[in-house]
Amino acid sequence: MRFRVSYQLALGLFANIAACAGCRSVVSLEAGASCACTKLAAQYGDLVVLPDSSNYTAESTEYWDVRSDLQPGCIFLPNETTQVSSAVSILQSCGTQFAIRGGGHMNFPGSNNIDGGVLLALNSLNEVVVASDNQSVSVGPGARWVDVYAALAPYDLYCIGGRLKTIGVSGLTLIGGFHYLINKYGMTMDNVLSYDVVLGNGTQVTANETSNGDLFWALKGGGSNFGIVTKFTIKALPIASLSTTIQAFDESAVPAFINASCDLALNDGPDLAAGTVLSISVNTTTNAAIASLLGVQEGTESPPSRFANFSSIPALTVVNKVQPPLEWHSVLETPNQMFRVQFAHHTMKPDGAQLYRIYQGWRAAVQDVIDVEGLYPTFVMNILPKSAASVAKTNGVGNTWGLDDDESWIIWQFSTGWANAVDDLRMTNWARSLSDYWHAENTAKGLASEFLYAGDAGEFQNIFNGYPIENVRRMRAVRDAYDPSGTFTRLNWGGFKLGGE
Repeated sequence: MRFRVSYQLALGLFANIAACAGCRSVVSLEAGASCACTKLAAQYGDLVVLPDSSNYTAESTEYWDVRSDLQPGCIFLPNETTQVSSAVSILQSCGTQFAIRGGGHMNFPGSNNIDGGVLLALNSLNEVVVASDNQSVSVGPGARWVDVYAALAPYDLYCIGGRLKTIGVSGLTLIGGFHYLINKYGMTMDNVLSYDVVLGNGTQVTANETSNGDLFWALKGGGSNFGIVTKFTIKALPIASLSTTIQAFDESAVPAFINASCDLALNDGPDLAAGTVLSISVNTTTNAAIASLLGVQEGTESPPSRFANFSSIPALTVVNKVQPPLEWHSVLETPNQMFRVQFAHHTMKPDGAQLYRIYQGWRAAVQDVIDVEGLYPTFVMNILPKSAASVAKTNGVGNTWGLDDDESWIIWQFSTGWANAVDDLRMTNWARSLSDYWHAENTAKGLASEFLYAGDAGEFQNIFNGYPIENVRRMRAVRDAYDPSGTFTRLNWGGFKLGGE
C-alpha cells in the first residue's frame, strides 16, 4: 500500500523548513549538562541527582547490563508528566544531550544512559490503573510488567506484555514486544489503545486511532524517535489462568528440541493462544549444554497440548502447572547487574536441519572464548508465528514492522554474558562475526529474512534495514512533523535511530 501523507502531517513537514532554521545547536556534553542540570536543580531541587548525591551510584547503575553503567552529569527523576514536559523544554533550550530510562533493560551502552549528559529516569512514573469497565489498563513508563500483572490480577485480567517480570513497560512496548500469547493477540504494540506523549518541544499530545493517528502508528515499533511516552493505555484481556510447563533436556535431546521448536513455529495457530521461551545454555565449567522450554498456554488444559512435541522428548525435568498469570511471572526475574551482556541475532524460516547447524557452529565457537571470565553463553530461539502478524494486518492500524502473515519465522539469537570490561570488544566482535556468517549462509540458502527485532539486536545491527522502506520513510516523515527541531534525533542518545534519507 502506498503511503499517503495526511493533511496534518503535510502541514508539519512544510513547517519544518522554517522551524529547523531556528533549531538550537547541540553543545558539548559538559556545557549542555551544566546548563540543564542547573536549571532543573533550581526548579525541582531534590528530584535532581548530582554525582555527589548519596543515591547517584544506585541510580546510575539501575540497569540490567553492566555495560550500560555510565556517568551522567546529573539524573532527573520526575514524578509528574508536567515535569517531563518541563525537562524536555529545558534540555532542548540548552542543547543538552540526554538519555531516557524506563526499565533499563535494553542492553548496550548508550541505549538508556549517557556519559556526561543528562539522564531522564522515569522510575517514579509507575502508576498502573485498571479502567472501570475492565477493558484496558493505563500504565506509566517507569512500571515493570510485574506491576501491571499485579494490578490486573484482582480482576482476573491479563495483558500482552513482557515475558519476564522485571522488564520495563516502556522499552518493550515501543520496540514491539514479544509475549507468550502473540500467536492469538499480536505483539504488545498491537494491544496499545493510546499513548500520551511529550514531544520534542515539551508539549503534550495524545495519540490514538482518532487523534494524531500518524504518531499512533509510528509509535508501534518505532522506538524512541518521536517523543517520551508518559502513559500507555493497553487492552486488558479476560484471562484468569495459564497452563504452564517448564521442561529441561540434556544435550542429546537438542536435535529433537530444535525440530520441535520449528514444528511449533509452523503450527502455532491463533485457535489456541500459546508460546514459549526456548533456550540452550552451556555450562562452561562442565561443558554440558541444557535445553529449556518455558511454555505458556491460555486456559486450564494441563499439560498444555500445544507443546506435545516437546513433552514427547525424554526430559531431565518437567513441571506442569495451572496458575494465575501473576504467579507465573512473579518468579521469572532477570536480575540487574549480573553480567556484561551482548546480543546478536537474525531471522530465518523454521528449518530444523539448518537451525541445528547454526547451533553446532555456535557450540563450537564457544570454545574460542572459553577463557573469558564469567562466560555465560546462551542460544535463544524466539518464535514469530505468522498469525501474530495477522493482528496488525486486520486491526485497521497496522504497525511499523509491516510483516506479511504468509510466513512464520524463528529469531535465533546469541546471548552472551561475561564479567570484565577488558573482554567487551572481543565478545562483541565474536558475536557479530558469528551471527553475520550464519545469516549469510541462510541468505544463500533462501532461508533468511532481513527482519531484526530491537529487543534481541546488538548495537551494531540496524533494525530499520529489515522494515519495509515505505514504512521507514513514513516514520521519518512522522518524526520530522512531530519533532521538527530534532530533539530526539540530535540530542537524545538511545535505542535505534531512524537517521536521514
